[in-house]
Amino acid sequence: MSAISEKPSLTVEDPAQLRSLVGEVHPLAQKKVLDRLDQFCRDFIALSPFLVLASADSEGRADASPRGDGPGFVQVLDERTLLIPDRRGNNRVDSLGNVLSAPGVGLVFFVPGINETLRVNGRARMTTDAALLEPLAMQEKAPKLGLIVEVDEAYFHCGKALIRSKLWGQESQVERGSFPTLGRIVAEQTKAIDAAEADANMEEGYRTRLY
Repeated sequence: MSAISEKPSLTVEDPAQLRSLVGEVHPLAQKKVLDRLDQFCRDFIALSPFLVLASADSEGRADASPRGDGPGFVQVLDERTLLIPDRRGNNRVDSLGNVLSAPGVGLVFFVPGINETLRVNGRARMTTDAALLEPLAMQEKAPKLGLIVEVDEAYFHCGKALIRSKLWGQESQVERGSFPTLGRIVAEQTKAIDAAEADANMEEGYRTRLY
């Protein structure tokens, strides 16, 4: 039996209890939330090569997926609309499948070297519009799909989490050889492929199938 199941009285179960533990919201934390992308937001997105996309299906099963490319790979179509190109991946389409049943999404944009992040919440839909997608081509390959996000909320998040984690610090970088390769992990977890073959396939994919 887990410690949680042994002590249910220690769980937080209602908003009032939660608020009593964390305190009231600072007025600035409420006022900083925008319903559009102002120039600061646009400039940050133009610098960002990486974001995390959060979504959930109609039953509330959640997923968080990384998205990355060159700085500014996410297009700002207007002050309330973003376009995220769908680059090649593993074809699980967890996020896109979720959007079909529940369009609500959350985005967190990162810029290397900056501790603050940009959070955007809104509603997403998929597009195959060539006029929108062809300008986003890389290595002469346009994405087949794009995710259009209608912005409901946009606000900058303080840098405490990244400061605590020292995410951008050189001293925080892990020596790659200290952790198993993805090929080895997949081989041992699935028992369906040899580790060396899996690593070779992975490296080839990184070289030739990014787009």
